[in-house]
Parts: sequence; structure tokens; C-alpha cells
Amino acid sequence: MAGRPDKASAFVEWYLATVEAAGLTDKRYPVKGMNVWTPYGFRARRQLDAVMIREIEATGSVPVEFPALIPKTEFQKEGEHIKGFDAQVYWVTKGGASELDIPLVLRPTSETAMYPVFAVWIRSHRDLPLNVYQIVNTFRYETKTTRPFLRVREIHFFEEHTCQVDEARATARVASNLTAFTAMARAFALPFLPVRRPEWDKFPGAYYSVALDIPVGGARTLQIGSVHHYRENFSRPYQIAYEDPQGEQRYVHQTTFGLSERLIGAIVAVHGDAKGVLFPSEIAPYQVVVVPILGKDSGGLAAAHAAAVAGRLTARGVRVHLDASEDRPGAKYYRWETAGVPLRLEIGAREAAAGGATAVDRLGEKRSLGPDRLDEAVLEALAAFDRSLTDRADAAFRASFSLATSLEELADSTTVRQLAWCGEEACGHRIETAIDGALLGTPEGPPPIAGGAPGPCLVCGSSEGARWALAGRPM
Repeated sequence: MAGRPDKASAFVEWYLATVEAAGLTDKRYPVKGMNVWTPYGFRARRQLDAVMIREIEATGSVPVEFPALIPKTEFQKEGEHIKGFDAQVYWVTKGGASELDIPLVLRPTSETAMYPVFAVWIRSHRDLPLNVYQIVNTFRYETKTTRPFLRVREIHFFEEHTCQVDEARATARVASNLTAFTAMARAFALPFLPVRRPEWDKFPGAYYSVALDIPVGGARTLQIGSVHHYRENFSRPYQIAYEDPQGEQRYVHQTTFGLSERLIGAIVAVHGDAKGVLFPSEIAPYQVVVVPILGKDSGGLAAAHAAAVAGRLTARGVRVHLDASEDRPGAKYYRWETAGVPLRLEIGAREAAAGGATAVDRLGEKRSLGPDRLDEAVLEALAAFDRSLTDRADAAFRASFSLATSLEELADSTTVRQLAWCGEEACGHRIETAIDGALLGTPEGPPPIAGGAPGPCLVCGSSEGARWALAGRPM
């Protein structure tokens, strides 16, 4: 697009321009950081939610919905949690003209809303495991610069909360969540890395936190979700206990799994290009746009064939938009490339006479489709597009990491750096200062760059407790 900033050299400016050009959200609402979901953006979000619901319900989780307002008395029960969120919450202190006896918190996340009720629901080991999720809006007073999908004050949020009989089952649930997200990420064509956050950067109240990080160019990373293991840190203050088979009272071990609209921001950031947004077919608001090319003498035939093709594909469950507007074909192509539609079908006089179509995918692959198996050929073209998109994203992911062997190398990092770290907080902060970013933590599983055991700590030179860690610049 002429005039659009360059993605590599001006990423933030490119991102903002690309989101706006695609019409995914409208930021002109009079409360900063609370944006309007446009029809096109809402369609994308709905498809995103469908993938999350499909994969989490496959693990046995069931839906619930809890109120958005939380009494201050419940919010304050877990001290570390409120300390971590106190500066970010919205308080409701009046109901109409009356001061409330107990102020209410507008949900920043739902631990303190759900857990008093979990204490009522759970009485026996027969009530476990409890695996529930909800998709709701959460509210956080974001004091930094707001950006659509990435930093907002009203957040479209998926959260699973579980109660397990013991620590081992809770650990297994964390693993199950990571497996579920791997399936989600495949649908989004988003390669990611699960990273266990350092102690000083874990979720307030958690025993440990695993972040789902995506490199988005340069040394920048985007956390798109997280999984937390709580042990008994919430069940004790909220008295979520059960009677085991021997008649003993035991506290449950808990986990949470959270994802947000940042996933849409990540899809824009990872897949988008100079033309605009680029959606994988599973979550594209429209998977196919059909463009009739109306000539003076053959417009009726082309329009009729385009409408018939669009109707057949729609009947097969494909999300199709028939662009019957009066704009010139070039303007239509430009519009839908900017919006990231995976596949365009061009139907002019020649295609209509033959009963076929010319297919052009968002990556520029062009092919002629004949009348035989036309509908199946469209589905095959979509699948081929998704494979190419995934391959491209995987290659970019692999190129996003490099090894660092000294603090001095971190200053001008253009990649996320893999390095040896002893685990000590002081050394971690030295690394953060050197890269002007964050020590993201330690990979859950193999590091992105294979290379055997790490050497001595990059900072102190100690080999004791050395492990691979990652450092970058979170957005």
C-alpha cells in the first residue's frame, strides 16, 4: 500500500495503519482503550472464539459465566493477587446516588469472582476435577499507550479455571492446556514458544506461570496467553476444600489458562505484509471473496455464474462474500487484499462461459479452475494457502532467535536471544538492562535453538543451576 509504513523498520506504525486499513476495530469511542468491534473484526473474533471453544471442550472443560462485579472483600482475600492488580482495577463505589457499603471491582480477571462459589460447589473428591471456562470482557486500567488488540482497557478474554485433587493432577492440567493451545495455534498458523516466567514476573498469586510468547520481528515479543499453576495459593484463602476417600479434608490445587484478543493482534503482526492483514482460512471473516467482472455484453452471465458459485460454496459451509458492488475490479482486489481474505475468485466472461473461475490467494498464487470439481478445487486452494502460510510463519519463527554469549551482544539485538542463565534474580536483571527489555524466562521443553546443555551464566560465569533462557523486548 502506498504510504503505509514499512513493517521491518517501523513496526508499530505499520501495525496501527494495517489494523485501521482493514477495518477490524474503531478506536474513536470516547473512552481511551475501549474500542468498538466493527462487523468485520467481530466476525474474525467469532471464528477465533469457535476454535478456542472447540479445543478446550475437547479436553473436558465446560462453559460457565460469572458476574463482572466482585466485592472488595472477596478481591482482597489473596494478598499477592490484589497487590499485583491494585493499580489496574476499576472501582465501583456508588449504586445510583447511594454509596455502596462494600466497593465493587470491575472484573480484571476472575479468580476472586469464581473461587467463593467454587468453595460451595466442591465438597467431596467426587466433585473433582472441576474444569470450567468462560469468554467474557475484563477491564484493566492500562496506563501505557493503548494499541488495538495489544493494549486495551476492555479486553475480550478467554479464561479456564480448574480445581484438581493434588499438585500432580494440576501439573497434568497445565500440560493439557499447552497441548490444547498447540492445536489452536495450528489453526491460527502461529508458531509460539511456551516460556516459564521468572519469579519476579509471574502472575500475582501463582506458584509458577507459563507464558505463550510469539516473536513479531526484531527482538520484539508478544505474550498472547498464559497458563498458571496455583498449588493451594487461592484454595486456602477461599477455603476450597474437599473430603478425600479416607475422610480427610484437603485443599484443591488450581490452574488457570488465559487468552485474549491479543491473538488477533498477533495474527496481524505475524502474517501481515505490505498489502495489509492476512488471515488463515480457519478464522478469516470471509474465506473466499467472489468478484464478478462485468463487461458490457457479458455482465449478466458473469454475475449469474458468480452468484451461483458463491451460493454453492456457502451451502458447503464456506464463508463467502459476493462483491457485487459497482467498484472497478482493481479496487475490489485492493480492498480484499487489505482485509486479508485468503482466496479471491475472479469470474469474467471467459470464466463464466467455461463454467470455471480464476483463483488468486492472498500470497499471490494464481490458478485457473475448470468447471469439473470447481467447488472441491476451491477447498483445495484454501488448504494449499494455509500450508504456504504456515510454512512462511515457521520460517520466520526460526529466524527470530539467535544465541548470545556475552552481555555486550545484547545491546543491539535484532532477534530474541537465547542465553545461559544461572537462575539468580540479580543476573536476570543485569540481562534485562543489557537488552533494554526483559528476561522472558526458561523454555518449557526444548529451546528454539538446539545446542546441547547451556554453558556458564552469561552474567556471573557460574555453571551451577545454569539453564537456557530467553531475552527480548515485550510489546
